[in-house]
Amino acid sequence: MTWIIGQTEHSLLEGLAGVEFLVLDKRAGRRGMRELKERLKARRYDLLLQMQDSLRASRVALMTRCRRRVGFDRRRARDFQWLFTTERIAHRPRQHVMEALFGFAEHLGIERPAAPRWDFPLSAEDAQAAAGMAPGRPFCILSPLSSQRRGAFRNWPAERYAGVARHVVEQLGGEVLLTGSGSLKERDYAAVIAAQSGVTDLNGRTTLKQLAALIGLARLVVCPDSGPAHIAAALGTRVVGLYAGSNPDRSGPWGNREFTVNRYPQAVRKSLGKGVEDVRFGRRLRSGDVMNEIAAADVIETVERAWALPGRNLQP
Repeated sequence: MTWIIGQTEHSLLEGLAGVEFLVLDKRAGRRGMRELKERLKARRYDLLLQMQDSLRASRVALMTRCRRRVGFDRRRARDFQWLFTTERIAHRPRQHVMEALFGFAEHLGIERPAAPRWDFPLSAEDAQAAAGMAPGRPFCILSPLSSQRRGAFRNWPAERYAGVARHVVEQLGGEVLLTGSGSLKERDYAAVIAAQSGVTDLNGRTTLKQLAALIGLARLVVCPDSGPAHIAAALGTRVVGLYAGSNPDRSGPWGNREFTVNRYPQAVRKSLGKGVEDVRFGRRLRSGDVMNEIAAADVIETVERAWALPGRNLQP
């Protein structure tokens, strides 16, 4: 099996048993695509699973010497993906992204396991580094920002995150670790949160594998629709997910939705004057203030419920 993958994703999955990775440097633009094309030139494949429906993914698919290309059904495929595939998975309306991906296995006649297992290839060094950053008492991870790619506004105000952090420290007796990639915007966010609450700022100080190991040790994770939410869901760590600009029915933490704060219906009504059932499933709201629909009091109440449960993790 060969997996064509981006650099960020590869930094988490490098070392996964039985998989050869071909890394696409998206930041290199055309040069990155040319380098990938050169690596694919002498290869032939029996089957391509085109599990991303972007135009760039379709361009990559055309580079592979493979006659059998499986993609999404036409009603769900974006960017004209159906023009680049020879087979399509069955249509399932209003389906979570993860369920849609399982549709590829279903198409191939592969039986779905009752309890999927997520084998993140974390080393002993990753686990040791995470243990060294973890405090000696129960802690919460705050991962406040999500990518703004393509105008997806999913970031909650820093001052409200600070209020949640103060509550965990002062009322629940826990600690809060602030994580992020270390970008300029995240450093600015972290500075506001740290100035108003008793957090430990680890922004930019963890690799993605170390972050995954740290998430596995946490009592819970508070974050918007983002990578850490899905890593936590895979590891069985409780997720307090903050959703207003995106629909958690489509992209919420899969199998870990008990503590989702969902204000998407209210945001759709306010922004579009419609009900959720009247808009395209999974439509994102791109208003800059959409996350203001989530009140700090609602997040604090949800954090309290998640914190009060015995044990650290759910069953993964």
